[in-house]
This record gives sequence, C-alpha cells and structure tokens, in this order.
Amino acid sequence: MKKRMLCLMLAVSMTATALAGCGKKEEEPEPVVEKEEEPIEEPVVEPVDTHEGQAKSYLTGQWIDEEQAKKRPLAVMIGNTVDALPQYGISSADIIYEVPVEGSYTRLMAIFQDYSGLDKIGSVRSCRHYFIYFAKEFDAIYTHYGQAVYAEPILAQDDVNNLSGMDGTIGSIMFYRDTNRKAPHNAFISEEGINAAIEKKGYRTELSSDYQGHYLFAEDEQEVNLTNGEDALVVSPGYFVNKPWFVYNAEDGLYYRYEFKDKQIDGANEQQLAVKNILVQYCDWSYKDENGYLDINTTSGGDGIYITNGKMEKVTWTKANENSPARYFDESGNEITINQGKTWVCIARKDYKDRFHVYQTETELQEARAAE
Repeated sequence: MKKRMLCLMLAVSMTATALAGCGKKEEEPEPVVEKEEEPIEEPVVEPVDTHEGQAKSYLTGQWIDEEQAKKRPLAVMIGNTVDALPQYGISSADIIYEVPVEGSYTRLMAIFQDYSGLDKIGSVRSCRHYFIYFAKEFDAIYTHYGQAVYAEPILAQDDVNNLSGMDGTIGSIMFYRDTNRKAPHNAFISEEGINAAIEKKGYRTELSSDYQGHYLFAEDEQEVNLTNGEDALVVSPGYFVNKPWFVYNAEDGLYYRYEFKDKQIDGANEQQLAVKNILVQYCDWSYKDENGYLDINTTSGGDGIYITNGKMEKVTWTKANENSPARYFDESGNEITINQGKTWVCIARKDYKDRFHVYQTETELQEARAAE
C-alpha cells in the first residue's frame, strides 16, 4: 500500500513539473534598437567685419575707403541767399559750417571728404577771412571765388592752400558759369576741374602726417543719446535773414534742414539736407569797418550747444590757436563724444544766445515766429 502511495505521489509530482515546464514561455531577447546620434549643432559664427581696406573718416567717424580717408578734404564757400538757391552738390558734404557775414546774412562752407562724381558744386562765393581758419581746422584745401580785402594777406600765407576763381592760372580750368543763373550766383565747380586745379597748383593731396582729427566720435554701435539733456525736436539757431530750422526725424535719427520758409534741398538730386549732429558755437566778434564787415574771433572760446538724437546739452569750446581745431567740453569738463555721421556747425555771435530756441513741434515754432 505504501509503495503504491509513493508511486502515485511521484507521478503527480512529475506531472506537475511537466505542466509547469509547459506553461512557462522561453524569454525572447529584447530587440536592440540603435539610437541615431543627434547631430551636434555647431555654434553660428558671425563673420567678423575687419574693415579690410577701410579707415575711419576724420569728418564723420564712419568707415570709408582707406585711400579716400587719407585725402585732404575740400572746403567750398557756398552762397546762401534766396538768389543762390538751390545749392548744388551740397548734400554730399560731410560737414557744413554756417557763419554770419555782413548784412545779417549767413554763408556756408561745405567740407567734402569725397567729391567724386560731382559735376556741379556751388554756387561758389567769395572768401571772408575767418572762414580760412575754420577750413584749417580740417587741413582742408580752401575753395572760393574772390575774397574780401582782409582775407588777402591770410590767403598769401605759405600754409594756406586755396583755389580761387579769380586766380588766372586755374580760374578757367576749375570754374564755369551756369547761364541760367545771374552773377554772382552762377559760378560752379566739378570733380574734374577741382582735380585739375589741385594738380596745377601742386598742392599736397594727403592729410598732414601730424593731423590728429577734429572730433571724438562714438564707437561703432554705440550711440550718444544725451539722456539727461533737454528735448530738442525742432531747433531754431536764430539767424535773422534765412531764419533756418531743423526738424528731428526719430525714424532715421537725422535732423532735416529748412530755411527761407521751405526745405533746403540739393538741386542736383532734390534731396533735403539732413545731419546727425548740430553744434552751435558762440564766438566773440566785432565790426572790421564802417561797412559792417564782421570779424568773427575763431579762437575766443565760449559757450555752445551740442544737439543729437532729439536732445541737447550745453557745452563750452576752446581753440588753442588759429591752426588747431576747436574742442568741445561738457559741463563736467570732459571733451564730448559726438555721433558718427554728418555735422552742421552753426557759428553765432555770442550776444545772440537768446535767439536760439527749441520746440516740440513745427507748429510751436511757427506760432512763436508769428508772435515776434
């Protein structure tokens, strides 16, 4: 009996084992999924502009052709009366000086780093002696058609390189008359004539080796904003006859020029004159004679105003001697930095400071003038 029971238990055990073995599936190995390697993103390297073959202009602080940057600029006397409008070629100037002359008129001196391609610049007018000193601040070749008697001894100095329409050796090859204009507002010059006259006179064409520039310009991508300055959206310098004004355009950051109740344009391209910077420089002055000829003191030093990007700040200016450039300083005594771009310099009599005004809109300006 025991033997039978043992056999039965053994049989049950073997059956259970067999059943257990049949019920268990063999584990299949998991498939190996190869992961695709994610591409490594290379850092984007922006091309570095090394400005190869370029140099910064002493007139605008902007990058220009290296050879062009070495050239002496050309300073040209430009008529600024109603009969002289429109002026030609003037929108290509990098710096414009506006300076009082007799009769409360102003005359312009346009300074060009590059006049290539221009076939009509002017009308070219006569010299006043103090303009020569402003031109020397830039080591410029000075261009004019005739001169006042007080300018003659200065023009005769060895270090003054000038081109005059009354110079018999170059007058006919450099200057020409526009028959559609009445004299004296019909004398003009061109690139071809300028280059021929400079060659004829044998003037140095590159900047002096010791020339250090005139202005301190902001670095690339670093705007001067005068955040603590007064708003200056519409600027009236205060000149009597042409009654000019500038209007700030926030879209391009430029001041657009008006005079004689209208836009001031370049007749060559119908472009309105516009600049990035405005400098007002108040000078000592006196009458040279009974005819009202002015003597603007270009070394007196004094007060001034710097205007850019819709703001203005008071400055002072100094000038070591007639051959050196004017320097401008903020109220803390630091030399100011101006924005890269074109500059308009308003030379004004120091007793006319109260004629300078700024406004929020042109309407305010016109209302103020109507009330005068």
